[in-house]
Amino acid sequence: MLFQDWRAPDELGEDGHPRRGGFLPPVHDLPRRMWAGGRLDFTDNALRASDGVSRTSTIAKISEKTGGSGRLVFVTVRHEIANDRGPVLSEEHDIVYRGAEGAAVKPAAPAPDWPDAARATLTPDAVMLFRFSALTGNGHRIHYDHPYVTGVEGYPGLIVHGPLQATLLAGHALAQAPGKRLARFGFRGLRPCFDGRPLTLLARHEGTRILLETRDAEGCTCMAAEADLA
Repeated sequence: MLFQDWRAPDELGEDGHPRRGGFLPPVHDLPRRMWAGGRLDFTDNALRASDGVSRTSTIAKISEKTGGSGRLVFVTVRHEIANDRGPVLSEEHDIVYRGAEGAAVKPAAPAPDWPDAARATLTPDAVMLFRFSALTGNGHRIHYDHPYVTGVEGYPGLIVHGPLQATLLAGHALAQAPGKRLARFGFRGLRPCFDGRPLTLLARHEGTRILLETRDAEGCTCMAAEADLA
């Protein structure tokens, strides 16, 4: 929730994102933009309420691929967060740009069962998604504007934020090991999930690492994540 970028209405695109250009590359020919994944490395230098905090951001990588929905451009942004005592965390997040053509959601098979997984189920609703958008300064209309996301982008409902799913999974990982903290956390979005539908969080141990997923009502994996605790 730090370092938010609130823009005036005339600086926003139709989708609620800031207009192209500026810090991020101006990928003008691919109108759809979403969060694809991220990785965080934490030090033991925890933030405190009175800390002065700085962030240094760089474009780490730009790559182009062709997928089932056509041409895709991936941009990786790296953030280094520090306080007066030194580095706090290093974060990379991946943004994907795609065209407006093609199906918004493609059929997928249910994921293999994790019989030994710790599970928790919730049903994200419009209020939850609106609150998360407000807390994080996210103006993307796919998360709170039902007529826009269904009528313009062609999805069946409001889309649950990738960072919200990641936050839920990080909390689910910590619930498996009380007293521990996150040392590393990585996540990757695989499939959109929507408001008003059950979302299941799964966690299972693989050695010292915790593997995590969110799955929709059909059992399809929406996000996969890994956590290392300290």
